[in-house]
Amino acid sequence: MAAFGTVFMPEMALAQFDGSDWNAPKIVPSDSLTLHPGAHVLHYSSTCFEGLKAFRHADGSVNIFRMDRNIARLIQSSELLALPAFKAELLHDMIVDVVGRFASDVPEPPGSMYIRPTHIGTEAAIGKAAAPTASSLLYVLLSPVGDYFAGGDKTLRLLLEEDGARCAAHMGMVKSGGNYASALQPIMKARASVQADQVLFCPGGDVQETGAANFLLIDGNEIITKALDSTFLHGVTRDSILTLARDMGMTVSERALSVEELVERAGRSGAEAALSGTAAVLAPVGTLIHQDKEVMVGDGKVGPVTIKLRQALNDIQWGKAEDRHGWLTRI
Repeated sequence: MAAFGTVFMPEMALAQFDGSDWNAPKIVPSDSLTLHPGAHVLHYSSTCFEGLKAFRHADGSVNIFRMDRNIARLIQSSELLALPAFKAELLHDMIVDVVGRFASDVPEPPGSMYIRPTHIGTEAAIGKAAAPTASSLLYVLLSPVGDYFAGGDKTLRLLLEEDGARCAAHMGMVKSGGNYASALQPIMKARASVQADQVLFCPGGDVQETGAANFLLIDGNEIITKALDSTFLHGVTRDSILTLARDMGMTVSERALSVEELVERAGRSGAEAALSGTAAVLAPVGTLIHQDKEVMVGDGKVGPVTIKLRQALNDIQWGKAEDRHGWLTRI
């Protein structure tokens, strides 16, 4: 099986902003883009993207999960990066068009079609370090993906990083490539030094997120996660899991969580922790590494609440449970 996100459909949807108007979207080959070497995106990181999925149901239909929420977030990211504005309908139609074009290629569960809308600044202007791009490209890539847990459901090891942040605080809620780039070196160092799978960034002792996912602490019937602010990404999967937890009667506490409280609670019997994101939905955390000491989360194994919440979301995505919240768009 090819690595996640390395196989692409041969065509993609693309629209261009020429400085005054958006042109009509086109379906074009997905193996290349033409950019001037001085393009704004290549020098000043005017880029943002989204990640969402389409699922095949037992009746043969293809359904996109929470597309409207992802479109709204890309519009927000574009605004915060001063990229040209676009209407939600434009991207909605582009996604539906290209997914519909390759509907027969959407894998059966537990596989899916990963959808990657991307917005980049294209103006050739290396003198615009402090000014926005006048032109841009909006495109939608498709990548069929398999079962994220095909190799087994393993718990993750997280290094708690109190001295550094994933990205600049005012950029946290932007889904931009620069944020992932800034987290890469700390993650690589954590893997080499303590065999951590990810870094949980906790600047000043405030538990925020990892390099690529939101963090949830599960203590009995309560889920604790940081309240939304500008410092970290407002995950769509995070929101979905918290909504389902409330439906199940769980207590959802969106509030500040200190490293001290996290370490203390994580060591309790029955405690669980997980990372939420589009790829894995919920990935279980078994070990926290803090000040050169390893703290086992609960019994260090995959917890029952994590499994229950992930299965509940998967069942909606796969059409096995009622979509009570109107999250699916059938195409």
